[in-house]
Amino acid sequence: MSAEQRTAAPAVAIVGAVLIGAAAAVVLGVYGAVHDPRFFSVNVAGFSSPTSVKSWLATLAVVLGVFQLGSAAAMYGRVPGFTAPGWFGAAHAWSGRLAVLAATPVAVHCLYALGFQTGEPRVLAHSLFGCFFYGAFVAKMLLLTRKGLPGWAVPVAGGLLFAGLVGVWFTSALWFFSKNGLVL
Repeated sequence: MSAEQRTAAPAVAIVGAVLIGAAAAVVLGVYGAVHDPRFFSVNVAGFSSPTSVKSWLATLAVVLGVFQLGSAAAMYGRVPGFTAPGWFGAAHAWSGRLAVLAATPVAVHCLYALGFQTGEPRVLAHSLFGCFFYGAFVAKMLLLTRKGLPGWAVPVAGGLLFAGLVGVWFTSALWFFSKNGLVL
């Protein structure tokens, strides 16, 4: 492989991951906009409402996302005076898996039961953040499988993924808690 090919390969991988992630976000948004919402509920015993379940699951995902951010910073040597122990890598990976596990029923409910909505600014922002989050998730997962990427590629993808998650949370769970209190 020539030097030009070695230099171009990471750029192609990054652009490809971004384009595939963007396509995933658009497909989710279009599906949410064109299908007929089913208005079913995700409910768990002990919670007062389906919205409460979704808000707490989304909050769990954000808490795990904060751990993801902190553990990544530690593993990349960005926390002064702290050296990440060997188990941090596994904890980082598992916290990400658990965050996705917590967020999935929320996303399924929002997308399938309610669809992509534009009726008010908060709801539109929530729909856009949700699509962005899953597009960023797809891009990051694709980048994680590639070798030879610049050192900034995966952290930037992770940061964008976290930003999308926080945007979803601010426009849903935080809004719910501000209206209803920290109810179960």
